[in-house]
Amino acid sequence: MSVLTRDEAQTRAQLLEVHRYTVDLDLDRGEETFDSRTVIRFTAQSDADTFVELKPVTLRSATLDGQPLDPAALDGNRLPLTLTAGPHELTVDAEMRYSRTGEGLHRFTDPADGETYVYSQLFLDDIQRVFAAFDQPDLKSVFELRVNAPEGWTVLSNTLTTRDEQGRWQAAPTLPLSCYLVAVAAGPWHSVRTEHRGIPFGLHCRRSLAPALDADTGELFDITRACFDRYHEKFEEPYPFDSYDQAFVPEFNAGAMENPGLVTFRDEFLYRSAVTDTERQTRGMVIAHEMAHMWFGDLVTLTWWDDIWLNESFAEYMGYQVLAEATRHTGTWTDFAIARKGWGYDADQRPSTHPVAPEAVDDSAAALLNFDGISYAKGASALRQLVHWMGEKDFLAGINTHFARHKFANASLADFLDSLAGHTDRDIHGWAAQWLRTTGVDTLTPELTPVDARSTTLTVSREGSRPHRIAVGVYDRDPGDGSRLVLRERFDSDIPGAPRDLGAPPALLVLNDQDYGYAKIRFDPASARTALDALAGLPDPLTRAVVWNALREAVRDGELPPAAYLDAARTHLPHERDLAVVSGVLTFSRLVADRYLPAERRPAALATLGELCRDLLRRTETGDHPGLRLLAVRHAIDSATQPDVIRDWYDSGNVPGGPELDPELRWRILGRLCVLGAVDDAVIEAELVQDPSATGQEGAARCRAALPDPVAKQEAWRALFEDDTLSNYLFTATAQGFWQPEQADLVRDFVPRYFTEVPALAARRGAAIASAAGRHGFPGHRADPRTAELAEQCLRADDLLPALRRELADRLDDLHRALRVQAGQEGQEGQAGQEGQEEAAGER
Repeated sequence: MSVLTRDEAQTRAQLLEVHRYTVDLDLDRGEETFDSRTVIRFTAQSDADTFVELKPVTLRSATLDGQPLDPAALDGNRLPLTLTAGPHELTVDAEMRYSRTGEGLHRFTDPADGETYVYSQLFLDDIQRVFAAFDQPDLKSVFELRVNAPEGWTVLSNTLTTRDEQGRWQAAPTLPLSCYLVAVAAGPWHSVRTEHRGIPFGLHCRRSLAPALDADTGELFDITRACFDRYHEKFEEPYPFDSYDQAFVPEFNAGAMENPGLVTFRDEFLYRSAVTDTERQTRGMVIAHEMAHMWFGDLVTLTWWDDIWLNESFAEYMGYQVLAEATRHTGTWTDFAIARKGWGYDADQRPSTHPVAPEAVDDSAAALLNFDGISYAKGASALRQLVHWMGEKDFLAGINTHFARHKFANASLADFLDSLAGHTDRDIHGWAAQWLRTTGVDTLTPELTPVDARSTTLTVSREGSRPHRIAVGVYDRDPGDGSRLVLRERFDSDIPGAPRDLGAPPALLVLNDQDYGYAKIRFDPASARTALDALAGLPDPLTRAVVWNALREAVRDGELPPAAYLDAARTHLPHERDLAVVSGVLTFSRLVADRYLPAERRPAALATLGELCRDLLRRTETGDHPGLRLLAVRHAIDSATQPDVIRDWYDSGNVPGGPELDPELRWRILGRLCVLGAVDDAVIEAELVQDPSATGQEGAARCRAALPDPVAKQEAWRALFEDDTLSNYLFTATAQGFWQPEQADLVRDFVPRYFTEVPALAARRGAAIASAAGRHGFPGHRADPRTAELAEQCLRADDLLPALRRELADRLDDLHRALRVQAGQEGQEGQAGQEGQEEAAGER
């Protein structure tokens, strides 16, 4: 397949003005393929040769202005067109293939009831899998869809749909859209509808999930209405589309997709099992994020994919901010700090890092790789700092100018900056050059210099080149309770900047308090000791998240022994009140045990985590903290080194003192029991009989791949690398189960096979499976120099699919980091021990 280059897109954009697509889809032609007929009306500005994109099973016919084109001229995904200046009409009739990988038009049959659903995911260049198109974002057009679907199905699209007397579904013509935003979802949906401010709202899911949707309908509509109203307070341009549907669809690769008028979400956001309030908050943030795209991304769209951040960073920032302002979920920025921001920090320290706004993205394949922690988390962090620096009033004024100038059109970074610059005296273009065009994470370190017994001067040193405006928190120990810390003052500081007098030396100084900045922070020696022994005593969860992030980065950089992080978690988490903080610290603690400690020390680390979880379970015995208890149960299961206790939970159907085991917990326990060799396939099959749902099928695939049995491993390998029939979700589940640290000897021979066979798998199955194979299928279960050598050898191949190359490079970098941390621990811990002895001697 030929990818579209930036130069080709610019040439075609100068040549064409696209007016209207009329698309007919026939979804009643069988399980494998569907029919697609497209009429495109457009104007050429001059005589020229160009092409239209299409990926058919069979191209039946194509005509240009009534004259037939040779179907055999289709070259890969490009049908050549020779144009004269003036208006044209192109008609393309083709047989297309349904997807099982979440790309194009995905088809799914629900194992719970046998019902079938299809939905589109046309981002970034997958519209070609559904109908012929000039597939680039700056050729906006009106789209008119007609769909023939089986009896009993409902068809949803970007606009309101109606069913005619012949049973065909007709969607109202859209406003001008980029082609990747076209959407269709068809099947026997369970739907709930309402209206708000004159706009029809709808929620949709497959029928087997109807109880989950019905249970949360009130919450989902409340959040949708609250965010909708808040955006109308911030934005002068009203919501531009005729309806607002939210469809929860199966086997969705992303979290959600911002199709105007029909947002699609992964249907794991409809909860069959218990979840924490933080997980509900995350779902609310995704709702707010996708709604922000209705303006930034849909109303005004990037010109080319180098400005991905204009879509994603803005929606990410607004999603967290608006949810906090408009709903009961006021702790969103704590969740961002502890659960999201590390994604940006990690991505920005890898060799594959890139600017938030690259100078140029050469082609669509390269663009797809940039949907990562930099475009989302780092970009949102940069915007948050920008708002803190220039003020929200001026920021929103610039945004509204941007919408007014470019609505229903396309815009670039330069356009966006010009809109902001007109409302502030700040040097917006200079800020962009330093923040959006550069890579890497700066490191900020405080230096406290005593002036006399009652005065200390703060100077902040910076490793990096960017200017920062951060808040600095100064904390003292509570005189009445030394385990508590009291905020003395919090002030804004520009870095680089002049030294500042703090008065008496503080117990703890926190740079980037409140997390407005994007930088790694370090502590002065006294603050480092306080952070490790009194972290739980900080009064604000966002401050605690900032400190935990600093400890996380210190572990990754080899400056804090991993065992010290686990000790801090063991000490402080039993006193933590914020669920996002508990979840983030437990998640990284497990990563510490699995990746940053030598294999022989892993059992002790898991034992520490088990003890911590038992402390949390004891704390929650009264039932007052169900979310905290759920987190403790989950991580107790994952950290179990012996099967007895969790097998008792599984057999009895509940955890003593609660909760009863729901499907998620049952599959979680069963997965761990499989790893430990405590059950066999018969138990998996019995559980699958009890839960034959799609989630159950994934759980069974994950469990079977995790069995410590050579036959089971070989069968899982065949399913992953030879069969090619697994859907994207079943592939991921199988890959997640396969590599287990406890089974390193059993799977040793599969490691070189992975690097030999994964390139061909990626080439056969495409970008979505390539990403899953590179991320979840990578043998990173143990930090091993031999695995690193094999990965490096694999990456030297010239013909790797770009999606696979990026994943392998990132996993290799993670592996090298883990090996460096492990190699540095002996000397590091010896030094720490010596310092501890010297400190104790001084105290005596």
